Amino acid sequence: MAEHISYADAGVDVDEGARAVDLIRDAVASTDRPGVMEGLGGFGCLFDVSYLKGLERPVLVSGTDGVGTKLALAQRLGRHDTVGEDLVAMCADDVVVTGAQPLFFLDYIAVGKLQPEAVAEVVQGIAAGCREAGCALIGGEMAEHPGVMAPTDYDLAGFCVGAVDAPAMLGANRVREGDVILGLPSSGIHSNGYSLVRAAVTDRLTDEQLTEPRGDLGGESLADALLRPTRIYAGAVVRALEDGAPIHALAHITGGGITENLNRVLPSDLDALVDAGDGTTPPWEVPPIIDFVIDAASLTPEEAYKTLNMGVGMAVVCDPDDVDQVSEAFDAEGLEPFLIGEVVSGTGTVRYR
Repeated sequence: MAEHISYADAGVDVDEGARAVDLIRDAVASTDRPGVMEGLGGFGCLFDVSYLKGLERPVLVSGTDGVGTKLALAQRLGRHDTVGEDLVAMCADDVVVTGAQPLFFLDYIAVGKLQPEAVAEVVQGIAAGCREAGCALIGGEMAEHPGVMAPTDYDLAGFCVGAVDAPAMLGANRVREGDVILGLPSSGIHSNGYSLVRAAVTDRLTDEQLTEPRGDLGGESLADALLRPTRIYAGAVVRALEDGAPIHALAHITGGGITENLNRVLPSDLDALVDAGDGTTPPWEVPPIIDFVIDAASLTPEEAYKTLNMGVGMAVVCDPDDVDQVSEAFDAEGLEPFLIGEVVSGTGTVRYR
């Protein structure tokens, strides 16, 4: 007779999966918004978009992303409460740059061995991010991968869908020579560049060194500074646009830094001329953790602006006559925009002065 091997024996415990769902149920419900038709438990997630009939030409905007190798640090230190916010930020802020309102969000969590409490921490972070972005967490998937992933490993993917009226869409077609470029402050490194961070910083330090307060970080530990969640701009952007802020384009500064993201909202005959200060220190405030990583990795200015966000989480392009109105809209959200450059004649690239 063949040996009896249960699914749990093979490494997948469906009872623990059910317990994990119970632990996240309240967090998911806290993101409810108009349009949500069904909670957890269905095979498909339902969202009523009948309000789109009121738009002249409704367009759905979707985005998907992950958190990258920042997860390795979170797993190493056993801190799972912030990476969910990172996941929402990476997806919702890609969607909102078109002027779209994020509507709903789904997550995919792959684990080596399901640990319901850790998963609940992650999902609570996702729910917090969704509340900040104004979208509903309407579903997702938890999958155990025994033998493929180490028991304590997990990976995250997120999926966000939003909607915008085509005549109101933001983008390169609205950008004009002479436009001003404002920056919205980042909260730190956000969720890009962590392979460099690990190679230059965390892989060289003990857990004790990572968690001790540091004077060069204003008394903060490296662990706290590096795991600070990505700032979410989507909710603030949607409210600013609803209040009539005349924005031409938005650029989410993620992987590739300012150099490889600001150019994505430029026409082919215009450049972004960014003020880089003395080359290594821009004329706006940069979070200390970014300067720390630049020094630890001995990055050149060119490398820094092409790898890290340099204190700019979102770039806002507008007419120079509208700077005060746009700035006031974001000031009301506690974001305090600052001038980073202007749009000039060129070939669709980012240049520094």
